[in-house]
Amino acid sequence: MAVTAPTPTARPATVSSRTGAAAVTTALVLLVAALAVVDITQGTAAVGPAEVLKALTGRADPADASVVIASRLPRMTAGLLVGAALGTAGLALQAVSRNVLASPDTLAVNAGSYFALGVAAVTGLSLPLLASSGIAFAGGLAAAAVVLGLSGLGAGTVRLVLAGTALALGLTAVTEGLLLLFPRQTEGLYQWNQGNIGQNGFDGVLQMLPVAVVALAGLLLIARRVDALALGDDAARGLGVPVRATRVTAVVLATLLSSAAVTLAGPIGFVGLCAPALARPLARRARGLRRLRAGVPVAGLVGAALVLGADVLLRASVDADTAVAVPTGVVTSLVGATFLVVMAARLRDTAGAAAPDKLRIRSRAVFLTTLTVLSVVLVGVTVAAVLLGDSKLLLGDVVNWAQGRAGRTVSFVLDTRVPRVSAALLAGAALALAGTLVQAVTRNPLAEPAVLGVSGGGALGAVILVTTVPAAEGWGVAGAAFAGSAVTAVVVFGLAARGGYQQNRLVLVGIGAATATTALISLLIVLTDPFNATKALTWLSGSTYGRTLPDVLPLAAVLAIGVAVAGARHRELDLVSLDEDTPRLLGLDLARGRLGFLVLSVLLSATAVAAAGTIGFVGLVAPHAARALVGRRHTRVLPVALLLGAVLVCTADLLGRTVIAPAQLGAGLMTAVIGTPYFLYVLVRSRR
Repeated sequence: MAVTAPTPTARPATVSSRTGAAAVTTALVLLVAALAVVDITQGTAAVGPAEVLKALTGRADPADASVVIASRLPRMTAGLLVGAALGTAGLALQAVSRNVLASPDTLAVNAGSYFALGVAAVTGLSLPLLASSGIAFAGGLAAAAVVLGLSGLGAGTVRLVLAGTALALGLTAVTEGLLLLFPRQTEGLYQWNQGNIGQNGFDGVLQMLPVAVVALAGLLLIARRVDALALGDDAARGLGVPVRATRVTAVVLATLLSSAAVTLAGPIGFVGLCAPALARPLARRARGLRRLRAGVPVAGLVGAALVLGADVLLRASVDADTAVAVPTGVVTSLVGATFLVVMAARLRDTAGAAAPDKLRIRSRAVFLTTLTVLSVVLVGVTVAAVLLGDSKLLLGDVVNWAQGRAGRTVSFVLDTRVPRVSAALLAGAALALAGTLVQAVTRNPLAEPAVLGVSGGGALGAVILVTTVPAAEGWGVAGAAFAGSAVTAVVVFGLAARGGYQQNRLVLVGIGAATATTALISLLIVLTDPFNATKALTWLSGSTYGRTLPDVLPLAAVLAIGVAVAGARHRELDLVSLDEDTPRLLGLDLARGRLGFLVLSVLLSATAVAAAGTIGFVGLVAPHAARALVGRRHTRVLPVALLLGAVLVCTADLLGRTVIAPAQLGAGLMTAVIGTPYFLYVLVRSRR
């Protein structure tokens, strides 16, 4: 009896596990089927459920049948295919990286595909859909390889998201630069990048379906090996699993799935992150779903439900004409960004607050030499920025203009160029100061206004005002930008404050907020198109084009206040950047001081966005470089960081409008190209 006793208990457990998995799968199939039926009945044409049923049975009016067969059924089928592909890809990436935040978005797969297709579009070649899919696959795979190589598999959740986000920002900046430089060749690529499952017929679906099926079959074939990786690399090797080959194969197959979805409908954001996360609680209830072979269909069904649900919700919430204009990817990005913020707020932060850099003691002579050199460089860059451009001037022209004795042509050039140069200088200094304050308060070397969503919030506030009040300018835009940055900052810093601004939670919440603001800005551009998509992209890329002195005055005033406050309280910054206990032991009100510095950083970021658009990475590069040059004492860091920020943005603006003249690129795109490698370098150095 003792020998046979375990048999009856093991069998019901297995049966129960299989029954639970079957029940969950059946429920998901019914949910997806219901959403598919509803999705078919929605649209701009007056074709309701009765007409749809007649069209499916061949008894409908030819016009109604054409709407159903040529538009609605392909849209629904594309939603099923895209959602299933992205959900499955996200599950595979999370399994091989042992990271719950891995997905085609966080690994920059979508950004890599977008970049590759942008480069292909610039050549002017008209490529068939399968060739476009191959190009998207190559770009996505290369981006995923870089991110996984830099972050390290299984090395931690935040590192992977940071590397993926930084690379995605850089690739997207370069791609948007191509869109601005080659508007005719890349026409429609920006709208495509928002993600939309609308189709004209079944051609695209039929071409991408075999690609997705092959990739899915490959994942199922290596499912047992991927499951073994969950035990750890050593244990998997002990079971005879080729760890490296399994990982590479799984990443390639997941990228193939993602590229098929991207080619068909554009980047549908965050489905690959949300679908596996929503399937995870189901796996806890049905143990059979914990294996990849059983989890793949569940994640695919959840992904399909997310995409179709977003489409159904969108068309049910707004009128039909508006729903056609709003991309499905914008809705899923908003849902995914909220999901990421919630996950980050609940994340168990094992990294703690970042350890401060080693205390570097620099002599006064080094500080003075650095300050002198940077001041000379700043003067040189400023003079070059004023003299160079589409029209080259001489110093005598500038002197005559200042004295009011210049000719009409010279006056016109300098009246438009001087405000641009001033906006670049002041915005760079303001962002550098904001980054210095944020890094000191949070003791996080990766904190930066753009990465934390503060700059994105300012851009959203400014775009909202411009789209509703087109005549707004100057102080009004600055006020709207501050309101947007303030709301974003309250969300980000409020959620991250629990536990003392620990690195993982702060950065992940910030990335989620930045993603949400980007999606909302895209939504506003698509719906209102205040000054056409090209001009909107120009402003959002950090361009100083068309700036006037009234636009710069709010930034100058705020920067003056910020420099005065930070300079007067530099010792407090030194104490706050050390640890939690030292300021309290010295009687410093840590919470009040931290709040004051954060409010000042938000004000600086918002006015910089209002004056020069969104410019990223300056708040990261300038404080880092300043500390490396003159040490960690803020009485020295502050002036050096201000000079570095001003030089960086002014140089980026100068290069953007002269190197490829008469075409121009925004300073934000140029700083992203510079800042992305530096951000990744800081990330790798922190891992070491």
